[in-house]
This record gives sequence, C-alpha cells and structure tokens, in this order.
Amino acid sequence: VANAYTITASAGANGSVNPSGAMPVNGGTSQTFAITPSAGFSITDVLVDGISVGVVSSYSFINIIGNHTLTASFSVTTYAITASAGANGVLAPSGTVNVNTGASQSFTITANAGFHIADVLADGVSGGAVATYTFTNVTIPHTISATFAADPVATTPPSSGGGGGYALPPNSSSSRSYASSPVLPIPVALPIVAPVLATP
Repeated sequence: VANAYTITASAGANGSVNPSGAMPVNGGTSQTFAITPSAGFSITDVLVDGISVGVVSSYSFINIIGNHTLTASFSVTTYAITASAGANGVLAPSGTVNVNTGASQSFTITANAGFHIADVLADGVSGGAVATYTFTNVTIPHTISATFAADPVATTPPSSGGGGGYALPPNSSSSRSYASSPVLPIPVALPIVAPVLATP
C-alpha cells in the first residue's frame, strides 16, 4: 500500500488555488494546482513549502514522497504611465507613475516664465497645447510628454527720424498718417522812414 501524504493549498485575498485545502495524495503520484487571480488583480507570488517559485499560474508536485504546502498571494493590477517634459517646463507627476487598473490619472503641464506649452503627446498622439491631461479607466500602459516654446517678443516700430513725425511700417493696414508741422517763415519788421519836406 502506497504511503499517503497531504498537500495543503491556500490562497490569499483576491484570488484562488484549485484544488484548495488539505488534499490527501498517494506516494509516487503527481498533483497539479491552478492559481487564478480575481478580476483586476494579479498573482504576486506562489510559495511551495515556504520557498518562492515566482509568479506562476499553475504548479505540479511530481512523484510525491512527502507532505507539502502551496500558498498564493495576489495584488491589484497596476499599469505604468511614463511622463516626461522637455526643456523650459514641467509635467507633474513625472517619471513612472503606477496606476491601479480601472483608475484615472491626471497630469499638469506648466511652462517656465517666458515660455508656453507647444504640444502634449499622449501615447504619441498630439493632444494640443493643454495645461492638464487625464487618462481614464487605465487598462494598459501609457506615455505622456510635453514640449515648450519661447513666447514671441514684442517690437516697437522705429521713428521716422526728425520733425517728431511717426513713420508707419510698410504695408501698414492703418489709414492714419502723421506728419510734422510745417515751419512758417518769421516776418521781419521793416524800418519806418519819415517823409522829407522841401524848404520854401
């Protein structure tokens, strides 16, 4: 008669091991266990006789000649969003942001002084010059990046030079023109000469 042994299988929260509990097995036989996470969760680790065998969805005991234990643990599934910003601005949060499955994650984009947002790319697709961006119902990894550009510099048209007038630039759409006031000649007073009377 073959010796009888016991394999005790258990699962943590948010998953299952099948079969589970204390299972009697005959010596020299084999037994396979299936490890299944609940929706939205992933296998974290599987321990066989207290030693990790990694993230496996099944495990088989071969040619059993002793008692064994199998335990499985689970955790919520997360996805990475990689966020980066170019020079002259920031994107927050940045780096690798882990988001739980089904959750949402917002990002804020801010340009440095003298600069403005040029474009925001989400998964390589332009989202325009937006100051915030939100990934909703995250079920896959994502990327987001932002670029920035210098603000335009305002310039003052040059003076026409002399006379205090203002010269409009060529092809100006304005119909108003300015000119210096004309310089009028200053009248010169002439001397008054008295008439000379003849002596009789």
